[in-house]
Amino acid sequence: MGIQGATALVLRWTALVLRRKLDRTPMPVVPLNEILDPAFAERYGVAAINVVDDLSLDAVLEAAVELESPLIVQTSLKTVRTIGAMVLSKMFRARVDEVPVPVALHLDHCPDREWISICLAAGWSSVLFDGSHLDVVENTVQTAEVVIEARGYGAHVEGEIESVLGVEDGIGSDEAAEVHPVEVSARFISETGVYAFAPAIGTAHGLYKGSPELRPERVTELVAQHAIPMVLHGGTGLSEGQFTDLIARGCAKVNISTALKIAFVESHREYLEAHPGKHDPPSLLNHVRAAVKEMAEYHIGMFGSAGRARAWTAAAG
Repeated sequence: MGIQGATALVLRWTALVLRRKLDRTPMPVVPLNEILDPAFAERYGVAAINVVDDLSLDAVLEAAVELESPLIVQTSLKTVRTIGAMVLSKMFRARVDEVPVPVALHLDHCPDREWISICLAAGWSSVLFDGSHLDVVENTVQTAEVVIEARGYGAHVEGEIESVLGVEDGIGSDEAAEVHPVEVSARFISETGVYAFAPAIGTAHGLYKGSPELRPERVTELVAQHAIPMVLHGGTGLSEGQFTDLIARGCAKVNISTALKIAFVESHREYLEAHPGKHDPPSLLNHVRAAVKEMAEYHIGMFGSAGRARAWTAAAG
């Protein structure tokens, strides 16, 4: 490429950047409560999607921007350990600083206090301290300590006392956990000061082998005692009606992990099977990105958060 060609390319990129700045004001990373408070009050759900790398992060962010929706980007402990907390944090902020919708970074199921501290120090907006393997008393004590630690960073804590059926990224169990009375969960919320809570309602991680027997009334009963955002785990595979009902009851944060993994892995397989003799990584990655984006758009639209970021954009402008 000659000097004139290089100059023209620089000018085109400069024009594109300026146009983006004029059209869309970048939105800084925001605390979890600034995303979930309005969602809980207005009874819509915000997708909390577990990403696995930069491609999946870009895809879900693109979906949120196009639908003008707030978004919660989640990372599993396995992903943090694999990529590194600081690398993930810097990658996340480099991309999110350029988008015009509010985005939070959440650490999903983490039973390890040391990694909780590492991620809080690295800039995660919120964490789920998963003390479901502990008895309720010890879980309460440790979760309360995590809440105090998180407040020092301006971060929030999600809590739970019953593990969700199924193993996800090496955490969890295939054996059903004891389900405590709602009063036990209510007392846990009071004594720990968690911002959000994940109640046991019959959902499971992974793919359902049959129709799940849900107990949505537990969400309603808890919200009646503590008006805080509830969190829906094990959402992949639920019907639109089940999602809508649980969101209306107070599940403002809706976790999506298995659906992303399926879209991510199956789109790789689909492309490679369709092009067995082709060695074109950019085309493969574009195919995968499109599949993950489509998955994210589907859930964002179903949860009712599309268009909810317009108020943020107007305020930022």
